[in-house]
Amino acid sequence: MKSGLEDVIAAETKLSDVDGAAGRLIIRGVSLDDLVATSRFEDVAALLLDGLFEEHADAASIKTQLGAARAELFAHVGAADPALLALPPVEAVRALLARIEDGEDFATAIRLMAAPAVFLPAVLRLQNGETPIKPDASLSQAADILRMLTGKRPTPEQTAGLDAYLVTISDHGLNASTFASRVIASTHAGLTSSVLAAISALKGPLHGGAPGPVLDMFDAVGEPANARAWLSQALDHGERLMGFGHRVYRVRDPRADALKTALKPIFASGQADAGRIALAEAIETAALALLKERKPDRPLDVNVEYYTALLLDALGFPRNAFTGVFAIGRTVGWIAHAREQTLEGRLIRPQSRYVGPLPRAA
Repeated sequence: MKSGLEDVIAAETKLSDVDGAAGRLIIRGVSLDDLVATSRFEDVAALLLDGLFEEHADAASIKTQLGAARAELFAHVGAADPALLALPPVEAVRALLARIEDGEDFATAIRLMAAPAVFLPAVLRLQNGETPIKPDASLSQAADILRMLTGKRPTPEQTAGLDAYLVTISDHGLNASTFASRVIASTHAGLTSSVLAAISALKGPLHGGAPGPVLDMFDAVGEPANARAWLSQALDHGERLMGFGHRVYRVRDPRADALKTALKPIFASGQADAGRIALAEAIETAALALLKERKPDRPLDVNVEYYTALLLDALGFPRNAFTGVFAIGRTVGWIAHAREQTLEGRLIRPQSRYVGPLPRAA
């Protein structure tokens, strides 16, 4: 028995491979670097879902279907009452997702991929006292998300930045939320149930809740010159440096570099404060040096959350919404794993070892 199922293989998959020792992520036979350089969200959706449904849909078809689904699903925003809007954004999105009928077909998959893209911007605007913006079915998923969030048509650099993020986090092996999706799928409960289970796992702070605190760290450091002293003091008090270290990767998280690359055009074109990325780079340099000095036996490097925080902040998302944006991108991976489990796997039913008290002998 291994606590946390460490190193236990629980599924075979054709979807993604996480090589923690080499710092490599492969999605359906394509390296992450190549995928981010050439793909939009619709492209990676077509790649991940290929062969898992009766329908074959290319990226152009998926773009059209997602646009129509976003327009249709906007009607559910009317169910966002004051009680729902009092919830954290990701929980409000989860509540609205529960309104989508369970199913195993491609149409259900499309609705589930479109739903958080509509619900998160709407919830954020409503929580801010603003009117939700109807989807524009003609736009790509990334462009429409940003338009519904800000009320302005995004620039090409902003759209490309969000596309890079959605592609980068679309799938990542058998993480906690993906495993939750597969467990539910193994009961044949339906895709909506699988996605609801997955988003419930994602919102836990040990899984998808860390990008926001990275910005809190940036704010606390303030200036590049303060980085080493602030980080050293944090380590002296036993605090964790947010955005560093990963359960699987023993070297640099490849997603971090993909997102750092996606950030550059946004900052270079003056669409975000250049001082912010200078601060992030100073903190990264100081943190890596300190971690190597203080914990030479532990491989701690930058993870995906570090530059996620900087990118999503530059795109206008409030930090309490970062987990919800993660869900927009990862839903396609959850669906792909759910379908793979339904088509090829068995009911997931592991054993437990009883360590409690025994009945008293008569």
